[in-house]
Amino acid sequence: MLLNDIARSSLSLLSSWYPNEKISEKKNIYLIKKITRKIKKIKINHHDLQKTHIKFNLKILKLLKDRNLKNFLRINFIQKMFFLHNRYFVYKELKEIQKSQKWKFYQKILKEDGVGNPVRYFLYLRSSGNRINHVYHLYLLEKNLKINLKKDIKKVFEFGGGYGCMARIFSKINRNIEYTCFDTSCLNLLQYYYLSHNNLNVGFSKNNKIFLSSRIKKKVENFDLFIANWSISETPIHFRKKIMGKLIKSKYILISFQEKFENINNLKYFRDISNKLDKSFKIKIIRNKFYNGNIFNNQNHYFFFAKRI
Repeated sequence: MLLNDIARSSLSLLSSWYPNEKISEKKNIYLIKKITRKIKKIKINHHDLQKTHIKFNLKILKLLKDRNLKNFLRINFIQKMFFLHNRYFVYKELKEIQKSQKWKFYQKILKEDGVGNPVRYFLYLRSSGNRINHVYHLYLLEKNLKINLKKDIKKVFEFGGGYGCMARIFSKINRNIEYTCFDTSCLNLLQYYYLSHNNLNVGFSKNNKIFLSSRIKKKVENFDLFIANWSISETPIHFRKKIMGKLIKSKYILISFQEKFENINNLKYFRDISNKLDKSFKIKIIRNKFYNGNIFNNQNHYFFFAKRI
């Protein structure tokens, strides 16, 4: 929507002047060459994506082909899909994190990187609105399930990893964490660019600490944590069934979702999932008290937290 785009661009002006650390130009050229060689093998599976995400993946593919990645977090369609910046509700999230007894821990993982040239948060310039929002989700995870991220989480499966922000945060929590980032082939390449620039052990092999994958494996592994932030809730029902095994085998679950997406009632869907998992997990479905979308798409958003009994 045009008005939504104009509003987003206007808000970014509050802090777009703030400089990010410069990335290595030599490394940038090297990574783009590697990505360019892999683009030829990419095929977008229309069957497993909603209409919104088919269009989005085609735009990502064009971005990769154009080699226009240095400032990718300033691009409007990427911000619209998975990069929050200067929204006021983010300040409320930040204030809640700051009240925590673990503020020093959260402060460390809030520090933003320069890759992609992100817009810094105008009320807390050392981070971005998107990084604050992700850390807030982890703060709620620890609080509601009474766990310790650093001690209890060694192996993570993320369904829909965006550009790699959550994987990057976990690398700061534990450099040796085993992290699987499942997404489309296009987004795996964008994640590879972002995470490689941050000097992480990332790639398309299980030998990498951060494993980028676009295929659901038949063999179900055990994970400490399953994460899906606005991803499961934006995929077709038939495809959601393919990943249920990942949920069942996980110790902890963090899912965020909007009440409705296209023609799917997500609140009903996740309540049904809660009933199916009830004997194996302690589950909480909590309304997000700070976030209700925006004036152009106002609706309730929720968290789904689960802990294996």
